Amino acid sequence: MKKVGYHNSITRKLYLSLVLMLSLSLTSYAQDAAPAATATPTASPTVSSGGDPVKGKEIFNTNCAACHKLDAKATGPALRGVGAKYEKAWFYKWIHNSADLIKSGDAGAVKIYEEYNKVPMSAFPQLSEADIDNIIAYTMEPKAAAPVPVAGEKVPGTDGNAGGISNNIILGALSLVMAILVVMLVLVNNVLRKVAAANGISVAPKEPTISIWKAFAKNQFLILVSAIFLLLASAFFVYGYLMQIGVDQDYAPVQPIHYSHRIHAGSNGINCNYCHSSARVSKHSGIPSLNVCMNCHKNIAEVSDTTATEEYSKDFYDKEIDKLYKAVGWDKENQKYTGKTEPVKWVRIHNLPSFVYFNHSQHVNVAGIECQTCHGPVQTYEIQKQFAPLTMSWCIDCHRKTEVKMEGNEYYTKIHEQLSKKYGVEKLTAAQMGGLECGKCHY
Repeated sequence: MKKVGYHNSITRKLYLSLVLMLSLSLTSYAQDAAPAATATPTASPTVSSGGDPVKGKEIFNTNCAACHKLDAKATGPALRGVGAKYEKAWFYKWIHNSADLIKSGDAGAVKIYEEYNKVPMSAFPQLSEADIDNIIAYTMEPKAAAPVPVAGEKVPGTDGNAGGISNNIILGALSLVMAILVVMLVLVNNVLRKVAAANGISVAPKEPTISIWKAFAKNQFLILVSAIFLLLASAFFVYGYLMQIGVDQDYAPVQPIHYSHRIHAGSNGINCNYCHSSARVSKHSGIPSLNVCMNCHKNIAEVSDTTATEEYSKDFYDKEIDKLYKAVGWDKENQKYTGKTEPVKWVRIHNLPSFVYFNHSQHVNVAGIECQTCHGPVQTYEIQKQFAPLTMSWCIDCHRKTEVKMEGNEYYTKIHEQLSKKYGVEKLTAAQMGGLECGKCHY
């Protein structure tokens, strides 16, 4: 028999190469992540000899925060380090009754009075001298410096492969293994062919087979069934597509000024009707005037650190408040309006067809429907979106299921008594009270 050759040497070399490359990869990249640098514990704020800054913060937030900030002007001056500007005795007189101190002709009191539009500060006779000492101690605390990231330190959550082997390395190793297997199969095939040729073994040729497409084309029954299936499937998808025309569910456009319902309606618990006041008395809910925004944001020029999320930082929210100030012409440094305003081009989200009649006041004021019924859990939305499909079937389904609230609702008293006897029920649905009549919504 003809000698074929020692082909196992090639395979052995390939195996050794694979083991060597994998060992190098594992030792180079599968190292444990270096331990993060331990932050030096920040010393707790020292209590001033004249007061307790912790208690002072509580008193400040309760009595002073509406008009004062520590590091920026508001209705009143910034108060960071104010304890070094005046004597404590002066503070006691000013906080207890600033008007009397101004009338006495005190130079410092008169200067502040004239600088801030000649509006005296509210009197706080209920605050004791110890309370005032605590407030001063709080204002004298140094401003906390922003944490500086350590060079080379990775931000938590940004490295998906920390403490393990990189995904690219794993994929590369698997690709290498697959390539080696392909090469080995080719080599084994060549060796087997040589062995077969040396022993006089002939390989049987492949028998010609008919293509699957040709076999399918010759079967008329399969063609008929496939044609019917394709027609029905096409009709289904075309119908589904046409039914979605004009349905903008989950539409969430980007507004010129970012407004977070999560912060306002959720965290701060602001009632929807405070901003959308016309929803109780009008057909439309209305777009809140920027003056409504300024009722709060005249004194809120920045958000708290706890407001920020991974997607939206504190700096982002503060810049959006600056957009509001620019639109209404508010100078936050001098705490006054400049008279230069800019229109805000809000993007409409909910837009019913012109032939559909919908009255907010009838649903909100008369029927007592909660805003979340149609607009979804807005208190959780960072960006407002269209929650409901607002289709005709959706409205009809709501009218069929929703019972009319009769407690304290004299609007429907008479008709409810008559129809409840007619239908033999205690509470009527909107549909039973004529809510499905075409003229109710189409006029």
